[in-house]
Amino acid sequence: MKQVKLGSQGLTVSTEGLGCMGMSAFYGPSDEAENLATIARAMELGITFFDTAEIYGPFKNEILLSKALKGKRDKVKVATKVGSEVSDAGERMAVNGTTAYINKAIERSLRHLGTDYVDLYYLHRIDPKVQIEESIGALKRLVEAGKVRYIGVSEAAPATIRRAHKVHPLTALQTEYSLFERSPEQNEVLATVRELGIGFVSYSPLGRGFLTGRVTSTEDFAPDDFRRAAYPRLAGDNLAQNMKIVDRIKAIATARGVTPGQIALAWTIAQGTVPIPGTRRIKYLEENVAGAAVTLSAADLKALDEAAPVGAAVGDRYVPGGMAALNH
Repeated sequence: MKQVKLGSQGLTVSTEGLGCMGMSAFYGPSDEAENLATIARAMELGITFFDTAEIYGPFKNEILLSKALKGKRDKVKVATKVGSEVSDAGERMAVNGTTAYINKAIERSLRHLGTDYVDLYYLHRIDPKVQIEESIGALKRLVEAGKVRYIGVSEAAPATIRRAHKVHPLTALQTEYSLFERSPEQNEVLATVRELGIGFVSYSPLGRGFLTGRVTSTEDFAPDDFRRAAYPRLAGDNLAQNMKIVDRIKAIATARGVTPGQIALAWTIAQGTVPIPGTRRIKYLEENVAGAAVTLSAADLKALDEAAPVGAAVGDRYVPGGMAALNH
């Protein structure tokens, strides 16, 4: 797999990363041995960029990644996140972007990850009660202390991105972006990071699995998978409307001789972003990695734009409480 520059501050990562969240949180039960095997296979296939966060588990995902990367830390780039507060006992709390919490969280993440530095440290959510300059100032000091090499923000509005970037150059913005979720094109987030030389990391590049074509109803998910009850785009009448988008993408993928998921990933790469699809299974990992090798022609891109235009998906991407934490 190719290695690319993420942003303009010097970080190099694989064209496609691996989102590890679902191995420990939100998507139902998983098997640790299978997770470790999948991460090992990802490294064999050239993936060097692994994404986690303290809130995933909480803590379980960072600990899992530490097991997988033992003895291989220098071969990979690890991204983790701070800002969704978690107590030491694992209790999930409110968004917290204070200096005190950031300083506490980095020490805990370093311990859980079994490392003395994080390659990319994101502010996971913007705390509306704290000036962004304070939060980014705390991250800047972690860079100066050698505990963090590069910093980023997640789900931030253009004005916030600009303010943060003035305090310390951002390497990456992470937000949801796919053929199913094109709001970064509407709200000028994509244009802003391109202007400032900030890399764009696309999470949920497969529309939380929907763009693979393997999801036809919420019954396809485990009982405790959050998508079953808390993903408005698969609820009620929204499902039928959104399936039409998937069907159109399927037709284009079939004509190209690839899977819908592969063409969806190739599209995010063609937009100049680094997608981090998540999976717990080697079979789907290998399918995703093959997507990074798909080259789309101008005609392909035009067809996909017509099949899944900006604003085509029906329904919010989170329930109201989750939406409230976005785009500050």
